[in-house]
Amino acid sequence: MRDTVLVYDDDCGFCTWWAEFFDERSDVPIVGFSDLESDLEDRLPEDYERCSHLLTPEARYSCGASIEETFARSSVGRPLRPLVDRLRRYDTYTTLREGAYRRIAHNRAVWGRVLSKTPPAREGESTEASIE
Repeated sequence: MRDTVLVYDDDCGFCTWWAEFFDERSDVPIVGFSDLESDLEDRLPEDYERCSHLLTPEARYSCGASIEETFARSSVGRPLRPLVDRLRRYDTYTTLREGAYRRIAHNRAVWGRVLSKTPPAREGESTEASIE
């Protein structure tokens, strides 16, 4: 069993951009939905494909909490860890965090025009239209 891993939608260019951002700035490995092995899938909620998840030995962080916790473990976010820990004590903050995650997730096609990488699940796909 892997200790800590970020599980994300590897069929989404915007999601892939963020996953690779964290992969380059932390020691948290990333795994796409298309590459899930049973040991990881067993640790995820039934509807896991609705958002990203950070799995640790102690907890499962989902949706906005997964991005927040992965950020706090990254070289960029580590200095902000005390602030993140304090903010988590407030329901208003967690409501805002999850609302922001949902808003961005529902508009990831728009965000993907600005921040995007070829998703691993789509690598090797032909971009040419096929004639039948």
